[in-house]
Amino acid sequence: MNETGSFPEKGNTPKIIYIMKEKVVLAFSGGLDTSFCAKYLSVDKGYDVYTAVANTGGFTPDELKIIEEKAYKLGAVKHVALDVTQEYYEKSIKYMVFGNVLRNGTYPISVSSERIFQAIAIINYAKEIGASYVAHGSTGAGNDQVRFDLTFDVLAPEIKILTPTRDMVLTREYEINYLKDNGFHADFKKMEYSINKGLWGTSIGGKETLKSEQTLPEPAYPSQIEKTGEEEITISFENGEISAVNHKTDSNKVNLINQLESIAAKYGIGRDMHIGDTIIGIKGRVGFEAAAPLLIINAHKMLEKHTLTKWQQYWKDQLGTWYGMFLHEAQYLEPVMRDIEQFLASSQKNVTGTVRITLRPRSYTLVGVESPFDLMKTDFGEYGEINRAWSADDVKGFTKILGNQMKIYYNVQKRNEK
Repeated sequence: MNETGSFPEKGNTPKIIYIMKEKVVLAFSGGLDTSFCAKYLSVDKGYDVYTAVANTGGFTPDELKIIEEKAYKLGAVKHVALDVTQEYYEKSIKYMVFGNVLRNGTYPISVSSERIFQAIAIINYAKEIGASYVAHGSTGAGNDQVRFDLTFDVLAPEIKILTPTRDMVLTREYEINYLKDNGFHADFKKMEYSINKGLWGTSIGGKETLKSEQTLPEPAYPSQIEKTGEEEITISFENGEISAVNHKTDSNKVNLINQLESIAAKYGIGRDMHIGDTIIGIKGRVGFEAAAPLLIINAHKMLEKHTLTKWQQYWKDQLGTWYGMFLHEAQYLEPVMRDIEQFLASSQKNVTGTVRITLRPRSYTLVGVESPFDLMKTDFGEYGEINRAWSADDVKGFTKILGNQMKIYYNVQKRNEK
């Protein structure tokens, strides 16, 4: 029946029109930038906002709960926590250990590597729910914008990328006022330092890291020094992978990394300042603490010195450096990375054994190794002590042939000086 009290004529039945909003998946951390994005994309742009946090080992259950509550208060249609910690270990950390990857000989590529796996998780979720857009809160001044954009575009070029914080060039004050004007109130007190925590280390940026002549003060580090004196620990490896801490095995490598971190962080081990080239071409500085990564990589490297040949170590150094550089610069999806991983994995067949380490405040000493594949334990001889597999005459002849190339060079030089 219509407003006049009569039934509408046949064929004139009122139609109910449903307007379907487009979906956008927002990589959400709960910080100011992503909080602004969540509200802005919902209120001003009219999208159904799906928030997702990709956990690479840096969030506790309580922290994830707080992030979820904040997402819904900001108007998210749905929020998910995507745990990719195990995948992050299996597809990245494992190979960084195989390659002894320390960028510029210092930084274990903590945040750089985890961002790629967070981006992969986010874009896969966007494809799963049929989102038209994917968004992140990166600014235009850092590396993460490239890592997210590139990964999103390679894996799902059909999904458009939205970056309100970067595109609008917003101030912190503007974002806070916008959220207040739209009914969201939270304590966005500016922290002195930006902290990014993950399974493979924690980065610390701000204040001193923005200047070339300063370093981070003690209170800036999330883990404070609690232990004094010395403590000896052991790290065991099987085919290059960590297999035990203090002779206690665990098939879950993530658990072993966390266990080692809890022991060594109390000594203030693994702290340093990384200075390097960013993807966007400027120099950057960041402080970090990574007790477990630094101990694992350096213990692994020492074990390799005992179990690999000279040329295995040489070529591993070359490819490990390239692997770390490509990983840092958002090239994880480049096919050559799978080729390098195959080489690195192949080299680890004999990298099995246990490394003894002495810990003390702010430092440690690699004591020694025990391995069935130790190339020092041989019947051929003992360095500087005794030779069994060759004679004195063998060495004399070898040395003479070895010097031929140099003798020829200097002979020609001398002839031409006359």
